[in-house]
Amino acid sequence: MGILSTIVRYGTLLFAVAGVVCIVMISRLQAERQIPPSGDPPNPPAPKPFAQSVSATGILEALSENVAIGVPVPGVVTQVAVKVNDSVKTGDLLFSLDDRDLRAQQLTLEAKLKVAQARIAVAEAQLAKLDAQLARLSAVNDPRAVSKDDLENRKQDVAVARAQLESARADASSAQSEMEANALLIERLSVRSPRDGTVIQVNIRGGEYAATSPKNPAMIVGETDRLQVRADVDEQNATRIRPGQKGRASLKGDPKVVFPLEFVRIEPFVIPKVSLTGAGTERVDTRVLQVIFSLARPDSPPLYVGQQVDVFIEAADP
Repeated sequence: MGILSTIVRYGTLLFAVAGVVCIVMISRLQAERQIPPSGDPPNPPAPKPFAQSVSATGILEALSENVAIGVPVPGVVTQVAVKVNDSVKTGDLLFSLDDRDLRAQQLTLEAKLKVAQARIAVAEAQLAKLDAQLARLSAVNDPRAVSKDDLENRKQDVAVARAQLESARADASSAQSEMEANALLIERLSVRSPRDGTVIQVNIRGGEYAATSPKNPAMIVGETDRLQVRADVDEQNATRIRPGQKGRASLKGDPKVVFPLEFVRIEPFVIPKVSLTGAGTERVDTRVLQVIFSLARPDSPPLYVGQQVDVFIEAADP
């Protein structure tokens, strides 16, 4: 009986171990079937064009940076005068906001100006009348005909009339200034391009409400005949960057497309790295030095503002 129980006990242990071994082997076979065989990456990394270089990640921008067009005051958009890819000159109309309240105020100011001008005409006529009376009294040679008090009173009346005329003129000038100020406010609601360039993006439509602090700018304008690359160099390599260094860039996912870069400037302020999606809240621990390069826009392949590029900057070891 003791031998039989011993055989059963050890046999159970052997079956358990065998089961564990089978489970491990089956798991390995399943994993091998799921994991594809290793091979070359779908897009090989961009080759380094220089013997010694600093690599960076960059983004394409319009030359002299993209200009985000803001809204002077919140209001309803009444007209959008441009569309994407339109070329604009400095001062060209981009869009207009509803200005009916200011135009109604302009009518009131025009009426106020007319009243002030009428007061000027009345004051001028009164002054002319008193001036004539004073002149007649002053021309009398007989001191018994006109008393000194009457003559002095006439002079004071003339002085008061002259002061009233100046007051009327000041009121008219004030009304004119209010009209000009209101006209400037009306003109401000017609948003115009601050520079020559191309409309890159339009985020408003006629009839929409435009806010002064929107999530996206109303429009983006930039010069796209030439582009610039904003390269983010990790702060560990910042000491290797010098003005005038050569640069090369290649498109993300297409390392065969390589184009030369022309140095523009170094922005001398190391900032926290921002994700190239453009969201200011997507920050990481890395800090970067931004280097700006320019490039001529090639005909082929087409380049677009906002594309990411791999940048290599020729730099000797420190």
